[in-house]
Amino acid sequence: MRTRLTLTATLATALLLTSCGGSSDDAGSASASASASGGSGDVLRVATEGTYAPFSFHDQANGNELTGYDVEVARAVGEKLGREVEFSETPFDAIFAGLEAGRVDLIANQIGVNPEREATYLFSTPYTYSNGVVITRADDTSVSSLADVAGKSSAQSTTSNFAEVATDAGAQIEAVEGFTQAITLLKQSRVDVTINDSLAFLEYQQTTGDQDVKVAVEIDDQSESAFAFRQDEADLQAQVDGALEELRTDGTLAEISEKYFGEDVSAE
Repeated sequence: MRTRLTLTATLATALLLTSCGGSSDDAGSASASASASGGSGDVLRVATEGTYAPFSFHDQANGNELTGYDVEVARAVGEKLGREVEFSETPFDAIFAGLEAGRVDLIANQIGVNPEREATYLFSTPYTYSNGVVITRADDTSVSSLADVAGKSSAQSTTSNFAEVATDAGAQIEAVEGFTQAITLLKQSRVDVTINDSLAFLEYQQTTGDQDVKVAVEIDDQSESAFAFRQDEADLQAQVDGALEELRTDGTLAEISEKYFGEDVSAE
């Protein structure tokens, strides 16, 4: 189900181009261009979960194809840049390690922008604006504010923004790989709450009709999600920002957003 990216084809192509590319000066120029633009020149390597609907998931009704809001935005950016997009599906808690190791060029997975991450990574201009929510079992009346999660167990991906929100509110974190597992533990009464994106929960309820869980609290602070890059990829960051601006201007971002959410979440 998961699509695993390998570098074999890319490296083979690069070796072939080097051997057939004419003068050594031409080959050196091509290598420099690929390095400056991030990744392997014609290919944009993108990390994503593949299990986080509606942002990144496999569509069972369409041949199990990898799709979602973030996936489509990434593909649209690649098209603007004239580069093929290859996805590497990775559990969220390992997704930044792949970026740091150079296995991918950017992350497209509703990466929330915060000061701690900005100290380590570069970010594109945001392409999603949303709010967090505290999710409980439907019969739980003990949570009516964020402060009420203090002392409760909360299922979270440990490297996510929402894990930080839960920790700051005094919750005890139960590590999970993603949203689906968090909801499962919640319904099994193995945790008390989970904090996640309001858009993810909306899509989950619309898709499943699950009435056993509910939004107990909406978190007021608006979150911004963007593509994440390594610090040495300022050129790629600038290119992606340019592509996002074009997609925003020509209405593509709004169109993709309306497809998944029924409204434009790409603008504040």
